Amino acid sequence: MLTERFISFIDREKLRAPWLLAVSGGLDSVVLTDLSVRAGIECSIAHCNFHLRGAESDRDEAFVRELAAHYKLDIHVAHFDLSNQEHSVQEAARELRYAWFRTFGIKVATAHHQDDNIETLLMNFVKGTGVSGLRGMLPARDGIVHPLLFARREELEAYAAERGLTHVEDSSNVTDKYNRNFIRHRVIPLLEERYPDVRQNLGDNLARFRDLEVLYRQAVQVHLDELLEPRGPGEWGISLAKLARTQPLHTVLYELTKPYGFSAAQVDDIASLMHSSPGHYVASRTHRIIRDRKVLILCPLKGESVAQVIVEEGDAQVDFPCGRLSATVAAAGTAPGTAPRAAPGTPPGTAPGAAVASPDPLVAYLDASQVSYPLMLRRWKPGDYFYPLGMRKKKKLARFFIDAKLSMADKEKTWVLESGGRIHWVLGRRIDDRSKVLPSTQRILRLEWLPG
Repeated sequence: MLTERFISFIDREKLRAPWLLAVSGGLDSVVLTDLSVRAGIECSIAHCNFHLRGAESDRDEAFVRELAAHYKLDIHVAHFDLSNQEHSVQEAARELRYAWFRTFGIKVATAHHQDDNIETLLMNFVKGTGVSGLRGMLPARDGIVHPLLFARREELEAYAAERGLTHVEDSSNVTDKYNRNFIRHRVIPLLEERYPDVRQNLGDNLARFRDLEVLYRQAVQVHLDELLEPRGPGEWGISLAKLARTQPLHTVLYELTKPYGFSAAQVDDIASLMHSSPGHYVASRTHRIIRDRKVLILCPLKGESVAQVIVEEGDAQVDFPCGRLSATVAAAGTAPGTAPRAAPGTPPGTAPGAAVASPDPLVAYLDASQVSYPLMLRRWKPGDYFYPLGMRKKKKLARFFIDAKLSMADKEKTWVLESGGRIHWVLGRRIDDRSKVLPSTQRILRLEWLPG
């Protein structure tokens, strides 16, 4: 009997709780209301009137009010105007409906049943989906419960007839304008001509795909735990060496980057970063994945926790957590303040005029031909080294800081500008000797840091 199976299902899936019943007045939601009351669920009714079907919408509201009175349940009704809606009316109605439901702060029960879930599976499959799309709706997710997923539509019809339940019909359900109705009225009947048991088979597959997703998530998590290395607040490093050994690469990259706003269409571009030079990146609306020397860096686009900022060719100004960097390029001899002079801190014996340097530690002059874009403005990290201006040997930044007697606070605030894996400027400290301006330099890149 449907009532016993209903109780068994909600207990097995741990769905028992006070429910806000989403009731349209159609057969499915009327059956859900009757079963919920008989099962002793504490519940109330919510109904949305979008006024899309004129008098029929008002008829539905009146019917649901009578239904609530019959079962002695509290009822909540919301009215919405979608007359000026620019996007999909169905999608807008869904967003408004669920946004309103969430204001109640309790679980919302909808009357989706197994046939609805089969339609969802088919729609997801033909549109393109991951494993989660194949398993359709879950009994409970994000505060929404589906207590009828175990039952077929024909079972609900038989139950309503046995119990003498009445309902209203939504005239929009007969049109094939909407995707779900097209699948329901045309695709599934056509499949049943060749495969009479298609509904039963697809219903069984939903259960299998649900288990498959659990196994899939477990396997993916193993890869994520191996690949993602925390580097700071909201920032992760992805070892290129480990990534090169990862199989299946594209699937793992998709699952790894999806929570940060990256799409399936960007996976190829992300994979190509493995073979690009440092500084190249792929961006979503909220995050960037940047190619560094031995890792891909996943970080937010903005915020105090940002540790990398990209400087594209032509960028006049770039903001970062420690201020603003401005950049201009001019022909040698035309840039203000570029007359050759000895660089501050240049060791004794360096030939006069060997480099163009600024007496202002917040300004740097670089030979533009030695700089490749994009540039990466980032916090320094252990292992960094450069060739301090006037020196022919490389020096680790950690040792450079010790020699400069920098405090721990000063070290933490230090940023570097690099491209192609080469540091060009330790901001406010020293440029790299390989990037200096020489008498033969044709174009000069002038950089100015405005702390803030």
